Amino acid sequence: MKRLLLAAIVLFASAGVAQAAPVHMVVRDVPLHGGRTLAAPAPRFNLVGIHWQGAGTPWFRTRSIGGRWSAWQAADDDWGRDGVWRKGNPVWTGAADAIQIRTVGRVDRAREFLLWSPPVPEAAERRLQIAGAPKIITRAGWQADESIRRAPPRYAPALKLAVVHHTVTSNGYSCARSASIVRGIEVYHVKGNGWDDIGYNFLVDGCGQVFEGRYGGVTRNVVGAHSGGFNSGTLGVSFIGTYTRAAPTQAAQDALVKLLAWRLDLAHIDPLSYADYRSGGNGKFAAGRIVHLRVVSGHRDTYLTECPGDALYRLLPALAKRVASSGGPKIYTPVVSGEVGGPVRFTAKLSGSAPWTVAVTDVTGVEVASWSDIGATVDWTWDSQFAVPGVAYRWTISATGARSAGGTLGGKLSTLALTELKVTPSLLAGAVPPPATVSFKLSAAATVTADLANSLGTVVAVVFSATRAAGAQSFVYSPANVPDGSYTLRVSARDTIGRTSRAAAPLTVSRALVSFSADTKLVSPNGDGRRDTATFRFGLAQPAVATLSLVGAEATFPVFTGELAPGLQSVTFAGTAADGSPVPDGQYQATIVVGAVKLALPLTIDNTPPVVTLVSVAPLMLRVYEQVTVIATVNGKLIRASKKAGVFELAKGESVESLSVVVRDAAGNESLPITYPVRRRR
Repeated sequence: MKRLLLAAIVLFASAGVAQAAPVHMVVRDVPLHGGRTLAAPAPRFNLVGIHWQGAGTPWFRTRSIGGRWSAWQAADDDWGRDGVWRKGNPVWTGAADAIQIRTVGRVDRAREFLLWSPPVPEAAERRLQIAGAPKIITRAGWQADESIRRAPPRYAPALKLAVVHHTVTSNGYSCARSASIVRGIEVYHVKGNGWDDIGYNFLVDGCGQVFEGRYGGVTRNVVGAHSGGFNSGTLGVSFIGTYTRAAPTQAAQDALVKLLAWRLDLAHIDPLSYADYRSGGNGKFAAGRIVHLRVVSGHRDTYLTECPGDALYRLLPALAKRVASSGGPKIYTPVVSGEVGGPVRFTAKLSGSAPWTVAVTDVTGVEVASWSDIGATVDWTWDSQFAVPGVAYRWTISATGARSAGGTLGGKLSTLALTELKVTPSLLAGAVPPPATVSFKLSAAATVTADLANSLGTVVAVVFSATRAAGAQSFVYSPANVPDGSYTLRVSARDTIGRTSRAAAPLTVSRALVSFSADTKLVSPNGDGRRDTATFRFGLAQPAVATLSLVGAEATFPVFTGELAPGLQSVTFAGTAADGSPVPDGQYQATIVVGAVKLALPLTIDNTPPVVTLVSVAPLMLRVYEQVTVIATVNGKLIRASKKAGVFELAKGESVESLSVVVRDAAGNESLPITYPVRRRR
């Protein structure tokens, strides 16, 4: 296996906080026997999703690791009534190791998605603090897996309304588990449902924590995947839990009110108003139909579903009133009509009577026209006959205590975007760390500033400040007085009319630990000669105490600690911790710590043999439960093939006289052999 690139290691470790193990998902087709399946042992899981075909409904129950079965519950198909496969919501079960399914009505096929979402260390959770908004746990804070996103974000030209959901997961979770639930939902939405990213724009838990959902920016009109036919121009907010009978906690309701009060105010939308929306098409509203919706609507208003549950749905009118009364004065529905060179009319509504001003400036920020008045309605016409044709102008409507509204007139004003930020190298290692080249692109001229922040968000150094033209730009940074550690380089651009664009990149400074690599990320230390060991190599530029540990979801296993001389070091892991105890199967982060620097690599330990079962001989059908290599001898002929989980046919068209087959998983573990005719012991 190729060695992992050092750049990838630094990117993974640069957050400077404990990393949660990856979410693991197993997908299995469910054999249906008379409407009920046998209790099927499974890898450890805490989140379940069911897909099925047919007009009926699967019900399921799960067995906790302690051996107790849950109550039966129906799979919920909010997302997939229109397709061949009906896609159920993911359900948080808590730690479980078996599942049983029964069906009501006609269910032709069923498929289960079993996910294990490990805890996210609380210290890892980063929160945005935006004026007027609740604290928002960022995607980096809940450790979203950015590698599985299928496409860049898409943006709607305007926000029209908010759609409230519930996740139909258990209400009996601790707030410390909320980030794990969000991570599990992300993986299920992407790898299970095949979406580009997590469907919701925001999620709210029972403690009032707000999580950033779909990637693309919390202040932008990101198109989600939360209500088919109504995704563009809507804000999908989901309460974590099930609110059919129980209402959300007061903390959750308060968080939603604060979130919508801020987000709808950004879009200058009256939360008590209505919006006409042209449906993109679903089982409830045909494509092209105009639907009259409340600005704060429930999922059932746009889709054939009971979401967000009766108890929550009944609260929406009262919650919308609270949203409207939250915060200070607001500017609603700003409209500009007319063209530069003639009369240009500015109108808006205010949430109450207040002094207001309309101002027009040129691209340099110089005011060319304005008007002020007092009242609850803004209405002013600018005679722009003396304006320069083809030149862009900026307009602003402001009112005392309210968030200003603004836009452009006349010529096209290029957007300001700071993109393609890259730090090379991102690990500045050695006794005298080398400089880093910071490169980026600007879409328009702007003043660029950069600072270096530690894992707590505290600025430790101002790196750069200068005005730069549009195009490719760069500067050089040398961390002369910065102590060892993992940092975030934050770069922002601001133009003359106040528009901003920001980007960030990881940067690690290490004068002792200069490299970290591994020869594998999958090990099976069972003595069979296949993937029995993992060797970790790290370079030291000076004498130092180094600690290597395997950090799992529930336990940490020290592998090596010692004071070492400068040079390239190696530690071989053969299945046991430093005290000689075996390390159980699971997903870990192999973590090297030297001083204030921590780097990590993923490592999976798998000693569990795969399972293969004989479904039929004529035709020869086999079933496996994970990706495997099949090694079979059929009628004396050797066959090797790679197969995914499920039922498959081998030696198609042949009459089987003799058979011997084993399967081997990615870790090199082999199943018990299957033979035909069956060899009986004497």
